[in-house]
Amino acid sequence: MRLSEIIDLTHAKVVAGETETDHNLLRAFSSDLMSDVLTLDTEHILLITGLANLQLVRTAEMADIEVVLLARNKSATPEMIALANETGLVLLETPYSIYRSSGLLFKNGLDPVY
Repeated sequence: MRLSEIIDLTHAKVVAGETETDHNLLRAFSSDLMSDVLTLDTEHILLITGLANLQLVRTAEMADIEVVLLARNKSATPEMIALANETGLVLLETPYSIYRSSGLLFKNGLDPVY
């Protein structure tokens, strides 16, 4: 699924990262537990989470995650935005819950990791 589709479906706002390349994401994973994220062995995934701190950006970098969708109206801090831009991570913010975001994306063809 193209990044532009994800943005449209979840009414997301881009707060960090390059969107000109319009990433093609193959799967999504929803979690607030970064230890679970570190166990993933999949490429081109979207992480949907309600966690909004620097640990999230560091974990995404270590797990080779390209795009993170912050759910439940969570806002990225200026430090998160700076680090995301530095590492090439695309950060999105949506007013939708993790459940609603995941359901919309699944319904429209984005496969789950599991």
